[in-house]
Amino acid sequence: MEKNTKYVFKFSENVSEGDRTMKALLGGKGANLSEMCGIGLPVPPGFTISTEACAYFNDHNFSWPDALQQQIEQGIRHVENEMGAKFGDPKNPLLVSVRSGATVSMPGMMDTVLNLGINDAVVEGLAKKTNNERFAYDSYRRFIDMFGDVIMGVNHEHFEKVLQDMKTKAGVSTDVELDAGHLKELVDRYKAVYRRKTGFMFPEDPYEQLIYAVNAVFKSWNGARAVKYRNINKIRDLLGTAVNVQAMVYGNMNDSSATGVCFTRNPADGSRALYGEFLINAQGEDVVAGTRTPLPIKQMKEIFPEIYNQLDKYTARLEQHYNDIQDVEFTMQEGRIFILQTRSGQRTGKAAIRIAVDFVEEGIISKEKAICDLVKPLHLDQLLHKQFAVTNGSPPYVIGTGLAASPGAAVGKVVFDADLAEEAFNRGEKVILVRVETSPEDVGGMSASEGVLTSRGGMTSHAAVVARGWGKPCVSGCGDIIINYKQKSFTNGDITVKEGDWISIDGTTGQVMNGEQALTDPGFDEYYYLFMQWVDEARNMQVRANADTLADAVKALEYGAEGIGLARTEHMFFAPERITAIRRMIISETSAERSEALTKLLPYQKADFKEIFRVMNGRPVTIRLLDPPLNEFLPTEDDEIIHVSEDLGISAKLLKHKIQNLKEVNPMLGHRGCRLGIVYPEITIMQTRAILEAAVELQNEDITVRPEIMVPLIGAVSEFIHQKNLILDEANKIFYEKGSKVDIKIGTMIEVPRAALTASSIAEHADFFSFGTNDLTQTTLAYSRDDTARFLGFYLTHGILKEDPFMVIDREGVGRLITLAAKEGRKMKPELKIGICGEHGGDPDSIKFFYENDLDYVSCSPYRLPLARLALAQVHLNKTAVGAMA
Repeated sequence: MEKNTKYVFKFSENVSEGDRTMKALLGGKGANLSEMCGIGLPVPPGFTISTEACAYFNDHNFSWPDALQQQIEQGIRHVENEMGAKFGDPKNPLLVSVRSGATVSMPGMMDTVLNLGINDAVVEGLAKKTNNERFAYDSYRRFIDMFGDVIMGVNHEHFEKVLQDMKTKAGVSTDVELDAGHLKELVDRYKAVYRRKTGFMFPEDPYEQLIYAVNAVFKSWNGARAVKYRNINKIRDLLGTAVNVQAMVYGNMNDSSATGVCFTRNPADGSRALYGEFLINAQGEDVVAGTRTPLPIKQMKEIFPEIYNQLDKYTARLEQHYNDIQDVEFTMQEGRIFILQTRSGQRTGKAAIRIAVDFVEEGIISKEKAICDLVKPLHLDQLLHKQFAVTNGSPPYVIGTGLAASPGAAVGKVVFDADLAEEAFNRGEKVILVRVETSPEDVGGMSASEGVLTSRGGMTSHAAVVARGWGKPCVSGCGDIIINYKQKSFTNGDITVKEGDWISIDGTTGQVMNGEQALTDPGFDEYYYLFMQWVDEARNMQVRANADTLADAVKALEYGAEGIGLARTEHMFFAPERITAIRRMIISETSAERSEALTKLLPYQKADFKEIFRVMNGRPVTIRLLDPPLNEFLPTEDDEIIHVSEDLGISAKLLKHKIQNLKEVNPMLGHRGCRLGIVYPEITIMQTRAILEAAVELQNEDITVRPEIMVPLIGAVSEFIHQKNLILDEANKIFYEKGSKVDIKIGTMIEVPRAALTASSIAEHADFFSFGTNDLTQTTLAYSRDDTARFLGFYLTHGILKEDPFMVIDREGVGRLITLAAKEGRKMKPELKIGICGEHGGDPDSIKFFYENDLDYVSCSPYRLPLARLALAQVHLNKTAVGAMA
């Protein structure tokens, strides 16, 4: 069967999108190269080895399918015919580049190898053909460096040291100042480094070089950095990576040649202008590596106006074709431009929204496409990054200023190693990763850091691109600082910052500051409000917020909440004047003593509810009765026990004895939730009175209130009935006393499996369900959320679990219980209101599941509301589109 499988595809041939889509088969780069050929762009010829070949290689002990070598040789002959040159021919040599290209962009994959096919004979032929000996040997020494580093694992720094020694010997400061003689000597020195580090002679056979390169790309799919990148970005179910083999064009041939990277719009703020960098007489890795300082793309308009106009025309065509901002790599060879690659450009959240709005207003795409394709929930999350606060104190000490590579402010302790950054993150520490330049090997540490600072590299360097994609603040190319890895420090000449010291970076201005700077919340612009208006018009499911205070409620409204889905009353008890009353209630021996203590809490709770009802004005407010185990309100340390005992007026010995009596082996499954209100009905009565007195008094002020009282953690309908009767009895007393009443709903939190399994009988008595997915996940999987760190990482790495079930809903287990409970509840009571108030309410994948189960709303943290609104609009629009096609 595999002998008949086509593994190699020319860029110029059309690939059917029938059973196998282009991207899945050819990877993102390969598919885009094919499409660019199809729309008439100047693309150097080449071919793509499919992701299926990679899958075969990794599934069959690093061996190729029988048909692959012959198909690759046919691909090389195709490129030879297109270029009028021969692979490995000294008289008329063809050189190629080899690039990996997964279905989605993955910086964790193998780096590019350029100039493959060169050897001692070919380099002389290349020099004669181009009449440029310097160019030929420059290409050769670059190839040895790349082949050694990328393919054979000989660290680039070994070659870099030899290069630096040569520049010192020649008395020059840059690579381009070395002449052909210097470069010939470098080739020999590089070969010596290669042999010393590998134990082998450098391979002269071009086909042997190509086989090595293809295998290296295939193996990189399961390399540590690629696996880590996929885990961080939740990339699943891909076959592998494709390999792109492409004829070389040369930006380092002479001063009428150049190479560059540009975005079709500014990826930082979304403004409409080409944005990027280029280098004259250079190859592509020079731009992204930061080894030379690139020029801004706008200078190309002055230096090479005709080329700039062509680039502008081609990039506009790419935007129109892909309906998205593009990240384009190009090379100019002796005044002729070639487009080497395009892909959807990584952008900041601010830029994503402006680009989406501008695309709609320019007539490029519809509002629906802007919502579904151009803005991701992660982009909205980025908008919520903090900025530095404006203070009246002395200005911060600015250590240096680099490029504003990815906006937002970050504060953390300095670390110089990616692994140390991950270790610090696991300890709960905030760090800034500081590197000369980052590489794909650093992605784990970058993900774990608050922000990234590099001393080298441009706006399109690895650090900048990855940080922007993740919404991490990044300052790149900060040449004001010198980093010393051995000393674990960096300096600007006046001050030295050591590992563990605090710094602050501003990815919006490029400034690096000594010490910890205060942070503040960001604001939104007119593009955001217009886009979110479109989002809200497109969704058909409500969003509520988890909010426990007036400040939370105000923030929730600012971020688009249509009500409060969870107000946790226990969060209102921890103020100093309140904690004593709740503690007095806990140590009480009789119902009368408990009621007396709770009476002191009543005015505080009532005032809190009044504030929230007032600001929510007519929107539903779901208030959960006291839920956590009572021991959470009591001290644990001896000195604290002594202090609290004095506040309560009892001996420390007696208080310690009472604390000991309340101690539970597993408090999360102990005396908490509705069990508190059942054993101590005074708690439910006090809280009901606080809620409903606040509601009646505000209603008498002509303020609309919609209180919903939620009974937590029930497992049996009898528990709910007990609490509901208490609530209704107290409500009737209050309405009689006040001479007025309000409409109330009494419902419950479904957060244990038994409640989900008996949802029908519970729905007979409840006005609403709210799924508490945090506890439902704990009780269904038997995972303590506080203790999963010991095994969950292993589970995810080894594929035992695909996702963290506390982040993304477990559809097969927890999800099945939700589906059953919603279905049975609505069957019993069609008008039953159903929502979700666990952390999953802000996760886009989980939101899709809740939408599919026809829930009425999702509730999440105020800061995740924009994400939830967008995710709901996207899932609804996608379902509508599918329905229209059916």
